[in-house]
Amino acid sequence: MRKAVTLATVATEFLERPGLAPTTRETYSLTLAPLLCEYGSWSIEIISKQTLVEYLNTLSHLKYTSHHKHQAILQSLLNFAMEQGYIKFNPISGLKQRTPDREKGEHKSDETIKYLTPEQLTILYKTVKSDLRLNAIVHLLHRTGCRIGELLALNLSDVDLKNRKFQVLGKGNKQRWCFYSSDAAVALDNYLNHSRHKKSEALFTAQHPVTLKVSRISYYTLHDYWQEITNEYPALNGVRIHDLRHTFATERVGIISIEQLRALMGHESIQTTLRYSKVTSQKAESAARQALDVLMNTTN
Repeated sequence: MRKAVTLATVATEFLERPGLAPTTRETYSLTLAPLLCEYGSWSIEIISKQTLVEYLNTLSHLKYTSHHKHQAILQSLLNFAMEQGYIKFNPISGLKQRTPDREKGEHKSDETIKYLTPEQLTILYKTVKSDLRLNAIVHLLHRTGCRIGELLALNLSDVDLKNRKFQVLGKGNKQRWCFYSSDAAVALDNYLNHSRHKKSEALFTAQHPVTLKVSRISYYTLHDYWQEITNEYPALNGVRIHDLRHTFATERVGIISIEQLRALMGHESIQTTLRYSKVTSQKAESAARQALDVLMNTTN
C-alpha cells in the first residue's frame, strides 16, 4: 500500500521547484501558510472541494483581489499535485472567483495590470544602456514576456542565438519557447562579448566584489540594481521588474490571438490571459488625446 502523502509535503515540493523567483517563493509560502497550519498534516488525497471552499470562505476579510490571489496559488498547488500523480484531479478546477463586495467599497478595475508606457520605456532603455548586463536583461524581459525567475535560471547553452529563442521551465513544470527581437539580440550579444563572466554556465553572471567568485546573478542583486534606477527617475517610481512582462502582453493584444498570447506567456488558464484583452483606462486616455490632437491639427 502506498504511503499517504501530506499536503505539507506536496507544498514543500511545489515551493522548491527550479526557476521560481525568491520573491515568488516567499509570496507563495506566506499565502499557503494558513492553509498548511489547518490542513498540512492531511493526506492530499482526502482534501475535498468542500474543505477547500470552506477554507476560502474563511478568507472573506481579504480584498477580493487578494482572495483571487489565494485561490490562484491554491489552484496552482493542486495542479502541481495532479501533475506529480498525487491526486487524479484538481478538486477546485473551474471554481468561480469571489466577486467584488459593494458593501466593502470593492469594484472591478482595469487598472490592476501595471505596464510601462512608451515614455517610461524610453527612459528605462536610456538608463540601462551603459550597463550591458542589465540592458540585456531588460530587453529580453520586455521582448519575450518571460518571468524574471525563468530568465535568471537559464544557462548560456539554453539559448539558441542563431534563431533568437530559448526554452524556459515555467509554472506547473511546463516548458515553452520564448522568442526575442533583433534589438534584444544586439543587447544580448554585447553583454556576451563584453561583460559576461566565462567561468560559469549561467547566462547572467555576477562576481563577488571581495572573493571574486563568479556565480549566477541572484534575484536580490538584480532587484537592488532595479531599485536604484527606479528611485532615481520619478517617472519610474513604483515600476516593478515584473511589469515588463505585463508590457509585453498589453503590446500584443489585438495583434495576435488570445490563445497565441496564452502560449507565449505560459498561462495555465485562458482567464489569466483574457485580462489583457481589456483596454485599460490609461491606454484609452492616450488614444483619446492622440485623436484630439489629430482632429485639432486638421481643423486649424
